[in-house]
Amino acid sequence: MKVGFVGLGIMGKPMCKNLLKAGYEVTAFDPFAKAALDEVVEAGAVRGESNADVASKSDVVITMVPNSPHVRSAVFDKGGIAEGAKEGLDIIDMSSIAPLESKDIAAKCKERGINMMDAPVSGGEPGAIAGTLSIMCGGPKDLFDKYFDLLSVMGGSVVHCGDTNGAGNTVKLANQIIVAVNIAACAEAYSLSTMAGVDPEKVFNAIKGGLAGSHVMDAKVPMMMDGNFKPGFRIDLHIKDLNNALDTGHGLGTPMVLTSMVQEMMQWLHNNGCGSDDHSAILKYYEKITGVEVRK
Repeated sequence: MKVGFVGLGIMGKPMCKNLLKAGYEVTAFDPFAKAALDEVVEAGAVRGESNADVASKSDVVITMVPNSPHVRSAVFDKGGIAEGAKEGLDIIDMSSIAPLESKDIAAKCKERGINMMDAPVSGGEPGAIAGTLSIMCGGPKDLFDKYFDLLSVMGGSVVHCGDTNGAGNTVKLANQIIVAVNIAACAEAYSLSTMAGVDPEKVFNAIKGGLAGSHVMDAKVPMMMDGNFKPGFRIDLHIKDLNNALDTGHGLGTPMVLTSMVQEMMQWLHNNGCGSDDHSAILKYYEKITGVEVRK
């Protein structure tokens, strides 16, 4: 199986490397990440000259780019995947985009004889490096079955969420809402305990095994207490996901009260120079208000 990989950012680069380690023949390209492209070529990938070139040399092309317009551009612009695609090419879009955009892009691909599945991920850079991402797939079940083994190289959990394109991205939005609100709740709770004079590390150790415990708490609270906001998943990318969630919720008539509140915190952080920080930096919003740092 010949695999194309388009998009070698903080997530795409280690995902591509895991495919190479598993023995897949990969042609890669990213016009905005020359150093990352050089790195995956050094690891064994073939250097693509354009998205169209990648498609012409591949049976399936994986896209891992920031948002809906970038997927459209990668597929349909001059020099795009559609331009180089052979009849029957499959695209697995692992970007996190709006579900209705996934559905529309997939329909336009179908008109050109290209099959598409959306397969957004959760797990951040550590999961991408370790190959333990949660992968949420939307689209025809036969396409999911065809590429289950391929996706399993990059993910510890690979789930078919529905036969409709966009189902995977709907699940991803649900994931991003829960993660964002959970991080904000941790930031608020640990700010409270610190201001009350209780060591946040002791709070963490006391409650992490109970009902309040979560993977989010385990991963993000230690970062908060260390003041380590090196991005595993950037504030700006979470803003993008919550914007998609809000747009989708508004279109469906679903109340998005908690999502909108956390989105305002993240937007404040973006406006104050923290957009490239890890989303655990929601803590900085509380630290600014209270004037008290949460550190062990």
